Amino acid sequence: MTSTEDMTTTATLDQAVESTADHTPTGAAKAAAMRDALAYVERWVAFQGELLGTPGIQVAVRHKGELLLDLAWGVADVETQAPLTTDHLFRIASHSKTFTATAALQLVEAGELRLDDTVEQWVPALAGSGVATVTVRELLGHQGGVIRDGSDANYWQRGGGVFPDRDAIIAMAKAEGVVYATNEHFKYSNIGYSLLGLVLEGASGMSYAELVAERITGPLGTTAMGPEWLAERDGEFAAGHTGRTRAGEARHRIRHVDTAAMAPATGWFATAADLTVYGSAHAFGNETLVTDASKRLLQRPESPVTHAGVTRHYGLGFDVETIGSRAVVGHSGGYPGHITRTWIDPKDDLVVSALTNAIDGPAGTIAGGVLAIIDLALALAEEVEADASVAVPASIAAELEGRFANLWSVEDVVSLGGRLVILAPKAPEPAGFVVRLRVTDTADSLATDDVAGFWATGEPAVFGRDADGAVETLTTSGMTSWRIDAWRAALESGDLAGALPRVSL
Repeated sequence: MTSTEDMTTTATLDQAVESTADHTPTGAAKAAAMRDALAYVERWVAFQGELLGTPGIQVAVRHKGELLLDLAWGVADVETQAPLTTDHLFRIASHSKTFTATAALQLVEAGELRLDDTVEQWVPALAGSGVATVTVRELLGHQGGVIRDGSDANYWQRGGGVFPDRDAIIAMAKAEGVVYATNEHFKYSNIGYSLLGLVLEGASGMSYAELVAERITGPLGTTAMGPEWLAERDGEFAAGHTGRTRAGEARHRIRHVDTAAMAPATGWFATAADLTVYGSAHAFGNETLVTDASKRLLQRPESPVTHAGVTRHYGLGFDVETIGSRAVVGHSGGYPGHITRTWIDPKDDLVVSALTNAIDGPAGTIAGGVLAIIDLALALAEEVEADASVAVPASIAAELEGRFANLWSVEDVVSLGGRLVILAPKAPEPAGFVVRLRVTDTADSLATDDVAGFWATGEPAVFGRDADGAVETLTTSGMTSWRIDAWRAALESGDLAGALPRVSL
């Protein structure tokens, strides 16, 4: 599905809400809240895409094995302007590490590999080198002290060389493989995962591509996912695009190439929907790929990583984080022209995948925002279950919903989980700025919650109507906003005072 939607400036609503997976309304209320959330996700993704000038975005959401959202917005190629579809393939880059870690645990379960095995046991060409005694587990957790990409990594920039093949990886590992002692520091390493690929080949007796086809994509039944770009399928891929160094700068197409022996670290491709199939296989209770015991090992925080005062965690091939109160795992991916992110809640079996086709694409923002919107909707549904008086009747909500704008802000009036709220669509985390609305005895004047805040909390939100009775304005904090199309028309006319009552610059 491809959608388009316009958007404008920012909102500054200050009543924050904590999104939490602990809010779990029952039965039909939960299902309805999820539908509300994903309907709004479509509008919010389009807003973010146009606001940031992203060429195209794919988003998929799967819950308990059911695909609830499969969205494509924008274009696959800025040169041809071909619409992006849900079938376009994306390079998912470092997501590849999760597949490689999964394959490693599969071999461990089968008794074909041990986590304490060393590199030299399976890659004899590296015997006696600095990486020879690094273990499989140390490589999986980026604790091997291995160089990240090599001293000449311009293969990451088109025209700067080709990705290294097996011989080049071995030569690099011998010449400059070790930066730190093992377990001295977490050190993210694409070369380390390339070495893992060689280890898996040695242990399985198969090529990496054969191994993952037999043990991952085959069992999952996925056809839009694989370990490496294929020239014969190039037409199925969304084009990659350059990032911007200034507002409005033209984007340029980036061609896809084979990542050679670095496929276990960065070569994989997928659609968002197929990535959620894979993600769901990492939920507890689904043992299509690995046992729950192996999942606990993969998903356990192996390394704390503190940077700029923020501590993140990494497991074995997976990011391990908390979003709201959800314990999630997953990975990001950065390939020349594609930025991607997938989050998995392995207990709730909820998977969100966001793929973008620009090197500055907001995949992380989108994936995190989708989770937050879902959890907000579930929290609001729980509030309605606890106190039905806070619900806004569907007939009223349908009239009032929509996007409004003024000189200072853009405000989305949205029905989520039976409640009517105001959100800030420009915010990277729209569920972080929430104003709850409640009906009153005064027509078209809704009450806001009586809470502390910088915004005009406790003051009414007043909706105004046109001569035909249709809602056309929203007044909050004493300032009027207009339906987004009317506001844009006024801006484009250059005569705000003439186009909108009491508005002038």
